[in-house]
Amino acid sequence: MSVPNQSPAATAPAETPDLPDADENSADAVLEPADEAPAGGAADGASGNGRAAAAGGTDLLVREGDVAGDYLERLLDILDVDGDIDLDVEGDRASVAIVGGDLDDLVGSDGAVLEALQELTRLAVAQSTGVRSRLMLDVGGYRARRRADLTSMAAEAARRVAGGGQPERLAPMNPFERKVVHDVIAGVPGVRSESEGEEPNRRVVVLPER
Repeated sequence: MSVPNQSPAATAPAETPDLPDADENSADAVLEPADEAPAGGAADGASGNGRAAAAGGTDLLVREGDVAGDYLERLLDILDVDGDIDLDVEGDRASVAIVGGDLDDLVGSDGAVLEALQELTRLAVAQSTGVRSRLMLDVGGYRARRRADLTSMAAEAARRVAGGGQPERLAPMNPFERKVVHDVIAGVPGVRSESEGEEPNRRVVVLPER
């Protein structure tokens, strides 16, 4: 098995955690907007603190990727599955991808196995870092393909709602999929989107703009 492709940033060695149980209550966190820096001299200090916090945040995300990579390497060995692990930081999340080989079993029907594996990996990272993880895991390019399909579907739904003026309820989706749809709808004039329902049947509703 090949060595993971890692970010060039230096990181502290991470412990290899035990395989955890699934967390039924895990969900994507919502990031609140940062307060604006005050005017005057205090702004310089706030800006400096912001840069330091950003650097520390990046170091944490790189460490999350390293822990996740170790965890997934062990899991692939246990399952006797061939695959390479790519590590990156995308925005405010660590990004981990398993690529190569026959990985369909790690994706499952409609990505169900992938979602469970992502939650287990997030738990493994949290056990090591002590911080709740929002790491994003992809397997065999499934999320990239799904993002393209959802983008097209959401754009078509937005056009129908904008033209007909009637709300449209989409099929139930997981948090990753709903986020993709919300982002697409936000860029279309004359429509807006909301989520309704409870997991696992939570879905996006596309509505005419008020």
